[in-house]
Amino acid sequence: MRPILVLLSVPALCIALVAAARNAQDLPDTPSRPEAVPPVQGMVFVPAGSFLMGSTGDDVRKWADVDEFPQRSVFVDDFYIDVHEVTNAQYKVFLDSTDVEAPPRWVDRRYGIGEDGFPVVSITWEEARQYAAFVGKRLPTEEEWEKAARGTDARVYPWGNNFSRDLANNSDHPMTIMNFPGGVSPYGCYDMAGNVAEWVGGPYQAYPRGPDDVIPAGVPDRKEMFQTDRRIYRGGSWNTFWKYLRCANRESTPQGKRWVYVGFRCAMDPPWRDATTSP
Repeated sequence: MRPILVLLSVPALCIALVAAARNAQDLPDTPSRPEAVPPVQGMVFVPAGSFLMGSTGDDVRKWADVDEFPQRSVFVDDFYIDVHEVTNAQYKVFLDSTDVEAPPRWVDRRYGIGEDGFPVVSITWEEARQYAAFVGKRLPTEEEWEKAARGTDARVYPWGNNFSRDLANNSDHPMTIMNFPGGVSPYGCYDMAGNVAEWVGGPYQAYPRGPDDVIPAGVPDRKEMFQTDRRIYRGGSWNTFWKYLRCANRESTPQGKRWVYVGFRCAMDPPWRDATTSP
């Protein structure tokens, strides 16, 4: 029988705990939050607060796409998010309990031998959403995903501002989860850059712009690319160029598409959040 739990290695667990402790030292005041934030297995807590989301005009001139513009301050409420991407072993439990279609490369609804700890891929946005609901979670909003990836200092990558292949899987094949402890995000999330890209909730839409948010000269606006039947995936993958691994990068596709480089991770509201304000 295949194992269905993916355990953190000792070094990986230490990194996640240190990150959680560091973030707990300066939590913003949320009246309904308990004094001691309860831990959730396999997830990290991201406290409420604002962060800088998106890319600046200078970024657009250098490497960013226009759909990342403008950069702006966004408030995100308390939430939990998975430490790592959903694995084949985890997804198999869901598949065995439902009639959802298996990923195309699985045989007889089984993944390959030795692939327990690989991120599940080639699933549609709706299948990812159904899995999240099955385990009592949901897909992260785009805002939640980016905050969990880059923190509050507007860094380019989860680990900082300079790209390194030593900190993310940007090779020619996917890997098992959590192979790059040096590349964890400020909140302790693994593989938010590279390995596989990740579905997020919500349709693909333009960011709001104010009167001073002017696209750099010579950059096409490309308003036609925003279509509500498209969904967003984030984080880049093993088979994309370095610029697509940036925290602010956005990619979209019809929600029924399956890609061998797109998986997902889940998020969850804490019990003290008002359900009417949840995404």
